[in-house]
Amino acid sequence: MVSPGAPLLVNPKPSWQQLSWMAVFVAAIPHYEENTVTTARLAIEARQHLRRMAEAEGIDFDAEDRGILHFYATKREFEAASRVTELLRKGGLERRAVTPEEIRSIEPALKGEVYGGFYTPSDFTGDIHKFTNGLALACARHGVTLLARSTEPAEVGTAPETHRFDKIVVCGGVMSRRLGDALGDRINVYPVKGYSITVQLDDPADQQAAPWVSLLDYKAKIVTSRLGARRFRVAGTAEFNGYNRDIRAERITPLVAWCRAQFPGMSTRQAVRWAGLRPMMPDMMPRVARGRSPRLFYNTGHGHLGWTLSAATADGFAALMSVRGNA
Repeated sequence: MVSPGAPLLVNPKPSWQQLSWMAVFVAAIPHYEENTVTTARLAIEARQHLRRMAEAEGIDFDAEDRGILHFYATKREFEAASRVTELLRKGGLERRAVTPEEIRSIEPALKGEVYGGFYTPSDFTGDIHKFTNGLALACARHGVTLLARSTEPAEVGTAPETHRFDKIVVCGGVMSRRLGDALGDRINVYPVKGYSITVQLDDPADQQAAPWVSLLDYKAKIVTSRLGARRFRVAGTAEFNGYNRDIRAERITPLVAWCRAQFPGMSTRQAVRWAGLRPMMPDMMPRVARGRSPRLFYNTGHGHLGWTLSAATADGFAALMSVRGNA
């Protein structure tokens, strides 16, 4: 946890916010099984909503319906994953065990040695940036007014812009905690940094060597998605380092090295580096709740499953807002 390239990195100088968050995280461990089942149910519900919205509004987001393949290097890892599979099945998610030979058949581009894996054929992936931009355009078509906050400093003497609303929803990502504090609510979100690279597959040979099926390497804690014919997304690692947004070379290097080991025929010369802060709650569950004020609501804390769960929590949140007495 302290080596620069480890899948999980913790700043050796923790803050009070980090320590208090980790204390609650440890206390939430007994609820792991219940939360895993609930998360699976939410993800399945969200998947249905996402596809329905995309179809109804004509949103093109490079969707790929090829499933996801989890693979494991050792028998011990595979057996641990078998126990997780039972929890996911309780949540309604079906995935089946596959042998190394079946893994090669499902994704021929994968070259590394594996003990076994689990395959979920119902999973799909896509480009979240394209989806959210398409969703914003759809909202505008349905009469929503979108306001963007300027990043430019206000001129001296300029009065602040003021808006009045019947109800307020805080979807503030990693800033939800500070916003909640200002509004009298405790939202225990911590910013956990994640890294990714997007490999540009301009050469036909690279396109052929890159996988199409989504992958999750349990040992390396790396997950991948193919974004159309010309892009390959590789993401992984978690870093507890406050609100720092620096893209550190030693955190990117393991992602590049993993690509070269698993897909030696794919060039990584053209790879876009990225780092972002995930709004994590200590129990790994999103917060959909009312604030102290009857006109204040929260829909935040989705962590690394933001897009995966967003449509389900949005649906539940809409129901919460419409309950009599919230007006």
